[in-house]
Amino acid sequence: MSLSRPRMRATVLGLVTVGLAGLGVVSWTASDRVERENAFCLGCHLTPEVRLHEAIGRDFEQRPPASLAARHAEVGAVDREEEGFRCIECHGGTSWPGRLRVKVLAATDAARYFAGHFEEPQRMPWPLWDEDCTKCHTSFDHAETTEWDERPFHEGIGHNENLGVACVECHRAHDTGVDPEASFLRASHVRTQCARCHSDFRDEG
Repeated sequence: MSLSRPRMRATVLGLVTVGLAGLGVVSWTASDRVERENAFCLGCHLTPEVRLHEAIGRDFEQRPPASLAARHAEVGAVDREEEGFRCIECHGGTSWPGRLRVKVLAATDAARYFAGHFEEPQRMPWPLWDEDCTKCHTSFDHAETTEWDERPFHEGIGHNENLGVACVECHRAHDTGVDPEASFLRASHVRTQCARCHSDFRDEG
């Protein structure tokens, strides 16, 4: 007995749905495995014109560390008793929404790459969320002040929650040429963020 046309359509639709769901699970699991290798991340993010990730990879491995990310890599290998601190430790997403947005971006980039339309980004299109930092940094040390930071930021009332300034807006992990003693913060950049609320940090004129 042959199926009616509506029932046949429903059957085909069901099979396609199950197939796509299965493909999604396989792709998610496979990407979880390969993205734990930094070489995998760096392998697709290179073009002759803009070698952003090649530079990031080089700086990440530099010792003594030249950036906050490199400092994480150096300390992570010791504190976590693992072979190394990987890109995915920070860029993998923490919550389910965070993981999902990483997977969506990765799938989009992969599709563009295989279609020959991928372009190396000049900057990170979707910055890290605070949860990606606070999953490890649940508290903050009261570091000594510097000549440009007379008021330790995290000691200030209201500076640890509902601030409206994301961690990465001050702590730029891959910024090089900064002072390790100042927690790898660039003074001019941090003061710009402070000036959003504090008029005394704004340039005169």
